[in-house]
Amino acid sequence: MGSLFRSEEMCLAQLFLQSGSAYDCTSELGELGLVEFRDLNPSVNSFQRKFVSEIKRCEEMERILGYLLREIKKEDIPLPKEDVNPAAPLPKHVMVIMEQLQRLELELSEVTRNKEKLQKNLLELIEYTHMLHITRNFVHRKPCMKYEEFQYEEFPFLEKEPMMDYTSMQRLGAKLGFISGLIQSVKIEAFERMLWRVCKGYTILNYSEVDGLLEDPDTGEPTRSVVFLISYWGEQIGQKVKKICDCYHCHLYPYPNSNEERNDVVEGLRTRIQDLHTVLHRTEDYLRQVLIKASESVYIWVIQVKKMKAIYHIFNLCSFDVTNKCLIAEVWCPVNDLPALRRALEDGSRKSGSTVPSFVNRIPSNDTPPTLIRTTKFTSGFQNIVDAYGVSSYREVNPAPYTIITFPFLFAVMFGDLGHGVIMALFALWMVLYENDRKLKKTRNEVWNIFFEGRYIILLMGIFSVYTGLIYNDCFSKSVNLFGSGWNVRAMYDHGGWNEHTVRSNSFLALDPNVAGVFKGPYPLGIDPIWNLASNRLTFLNSYKMKMSVIVGIIHMTFGVVLGVFNHLHFRRTFNLYLIFIPELLFLLCLFGYLAFMIVYKWLFFTVRDSQTAPSILIHFINMFLMQGDSSQPLYPGQAGFQVFLVIVAVLSVPVLLLGKPLYLHWQHKGRDRLRMYRGYQRVRRSSEEELSLMHAHDMEEGTSLDSHSSSSDSQSEEFDFADVFLHQSIHTIEYCLGCISNTASYLRLWALSLAHARWSFRISSTAVPVSSLYRLPSLFCTPALKMRGCYELQDAKDQTRPERICELHEQIYIQRCSTTCQSAPAKYSLGIIWRYQISIDILSHIRCLIIFGHATIA
Repeated sequence: MGSLFRSEEMCLAQLFLQSGSAYDCTSELGELGLVEFRDLNPSVNSFQRKFVSEIKRCEEMERILGYLLREIKKEDIPLPKEDVNPAAPLPKHVMVIMEQLQRLELELSEVTRNKEKLQKNLLELIEYTHMLHITRNFVHRKPCMKYEEFQYEEFPFLEKEPMMDYTSMQRLGAKLGFISGLIQSVKIEAFERMLWRVCKGYTILNYSEVDGLLEDPDTGEPTRSVVFLISYWGEQIGQKVKKICDCYHCHLYPYPNSNEERNDVVEGLRTRIQDLHTVLHRTEDYLRQVLIKASESVYIWVIQVKKMKAIYHIFNLCSFDVTNKCLIAEVWCPVNDLPALRRALEDGSRKSGSTVPSFVNRIPSNDTPPTLIRTTKFTSGFQNIVDAYGVSSYREVNPAPYTIITFPFLFAVMFGDLGHGVIMALFALWMVLYENDRKLKKTRNEVWNIFFEGRYIILLMGIFSVYTGLIYNDCFSKSVNLFGSGWNVRAMYDHGGWNEHTVRSNSFLALDPNVAGVFKGPYPLGIDPIWNLASNRLTFLNSYKMKMSVIVGIIHMTFGVVLGVFNHLHFRRTFNLYLIFIPELLFLLCLFGYLAFMIVYKWLFFTVRDSQTAPSILIHFINMFLMQGDSSQPLYPGQAGFQVFLVIVAVLSVPVLLLGKPLYLHWQHKGRDRLRMYRGYQRVRRSSEEELSLMHAHDMEEGTSLDSHSSSSDSQSEEFDFADVFLHQSIHTIEYCLGCISNTASYLRLWALSLAHARWSFRISSTAVPVSSLYRLPSLFCTPALKMRGCYELQDAKDQTRPERICELHEQIYIQRCSTTCQSAPAKYSLGIIWRYQISIDILSHIRCLIIFGHATIA
């Protein structure tokens, strides 16, 4: 779990793989997934590397496997459901797999080709049969028939003949010919016009549409076809007609000269169609048997070929020694996994039977190692969210563990509904319980894959939404009265001056918490359910959620700044604590932290009796920047001077953040020249022959050396550029200062989306179920007016008032009337502490002021 909070400590290792055991050793390393190989041949073209032929063989096998998988999918043959993870095949077994795949491909391609030919022949015979049946009607029509087809008038006496045959045509002294076939129905009009224009009327076209759809022999797609019969005179006209038919992709078939010949052809076609059906059925059975046999092993072959191809890709990254008998590779490996790496090399050498073992050496390096963060199925979703914004540098603090809490919680602040949260949590829990179901994991639906991969995220979002729904006291946009409301109506009759005339003559009545007994105490959990009946419910909740969103956002940003301290301490950059962390924290807390302080202070120290004279937080926050502390009533004694002090501190922290680090590094770079001579003297003084050999051996084992440290320091001194450092620090300062303002405004989206969700939920629930029907339900969803003792006590005290009328008026109680004097009666909530707050000014005024001053704040 250490890598969850910080990336793994990595080291550069050199592998010496003997040629006889290199394949097995690399296979073992691939199964463990412990190392990342470096390319030792960056200047060599990919097509000029040593193992290109083996990779091409693997790609050929992948091509064959892809063809097999497409054929298997086409026949709807299921693949094995069990998950298998075969090892990479040995090189001596590769040729056997290759021969099996080539034999399967040859057999399948031949059978498939024969099947396609049989299907094409069958479709052509079916078309020929339809053509013969339909053209029979063309030559046996009566004179009284009304032709739907277009008729030509070059030979009008043909319409008077009972038969259209050679006898009637011989009077012209021309040779009569026939061309028959099928054409797509969408092309028949253009085909007819082309015949008329090219043949100059020396043709007669008869056509009729085929009932139903016929499959095209060329494409196999069902199309609507038309049978045509063309009568022409002369060989030249016949050649033109055939060329036109070829241009329109017509399917031409021979036309019989007599009825006897036609009958013989039809009988022959019927027999051939039956034979083709039989042969085609047997061919399909044989093809399916071959594919079923191939499906048993194709999934294993796919995995084996991919692993084998990956091994040869790794070999291309390695280099050979001078004897060409040993592969040399460099890998990044976690320090804690070095023993496992050595065991993997030993296992690979033992499996290959090599007498010379492969081994690993840890080598020093000044390069920045890659970032490795181990994840589980629970943390992988949150880690992907963090990585989408950027992968942390090597050994930096990983923010993903904290995202496990903050991301679902911020979502729940916007989606705070008990009922909706339960539905979401149950849906995610179902996915978690059936996460091993292959149908859920292997689906090709991209939207479903997004939900399934984030099932644990959705589960936590649902659970947190249940919690915030309890705090908001919102369940399907209805309040839940579990503990009884803290507001009492009876006290308004006893001490507030209410009577029967007051109830009957006012549509809205306000409960005054200053009256003794009206407000008995905060609701034990969340918001009092009586606010669901209030006319100013939206204004009340808006103020609460706006202030809560800003407080949560400031706490979240402060936590992110504090998290950087661990990076400064880990990399031993203590100067960043004074030159970056402290100025950033002061700028954030002196401005926006003070805003959160004023909100909490007003909640705690201004009671109901002081609500009429309570100052506006927004006005005080604006006056803080304008240095006008005496223009309004102070929030606490000494406020004006303290605010001026905070503004000065925040302003002074900006130049410290901008110039502190570049100037310090410049001073350190200038002073390093003097320190280098002293360090060199100390190094020469203690480096005798024996000490140097012992130190070098120790450094080689640990992956560092004295020379590497000196070279790294020298490289840093040579590469130092004040302008570059100042530019980066300027960008960081501008981004941080503007980010504090914009992020504070962005956290108001928590309030905005929470408001949108609540309003839409209320609209939908009000449309689906009338509110009045809920009042009659004896359940937790009854309105708090019916649960309050005041309603029933009112019935007992005023017998002449009907309880139905009292409850009906009570549903419209105006808990708090917003006036121009900003009078308010804040309620109290039990959220760890008792919060007392008030609504100071209208929400639209808040938003206008936020836009004017360019940052998001609340009153």
